[in-house]
Amino acid sequence: MKDIQKFVGLDVSKDTIAVAIADPGRGEPRFHGTIQNKPEDIRKLMKKLGNPDNLLVCYEAGSTGYGIYRLLLSLDIECMVVAPSLIPKRSGDRVKTDKRDSIRLAQLLRA
Repeated sequence: MKDIQKFVGLDVSKDTIAVAIADPGRGEPRFHGTIQNKPEDIRKLMKKLGNPDNLLVCYEAGSTGYGIYRLLLSLDIECMVVAPSLIPKRSGDRVKTDKRDSIRLAQLLRA
């Protein structure tokens, strides 16, 4: 069983990826920043975040396909692709922001 140290939520769009991180059992997830949606930038981020055995990553299924999923698996990083309907949202919260969505994904993983 893996000892997860960081839960990483990615809100993926065509050009950029918003990144949020949640630590196990510690406060609210935090927004880490935005990177370009390029394999080399994703590799660099994951290396910066630490040991692949200690990371659990998820992102929302969408038009970007499974390229990121396959890339992360090739780096030995566990990854989940989440259906949009499973991401918790507050009622009446209709404003979509990449930052907010990435934080919600990190929270979903930690729960």
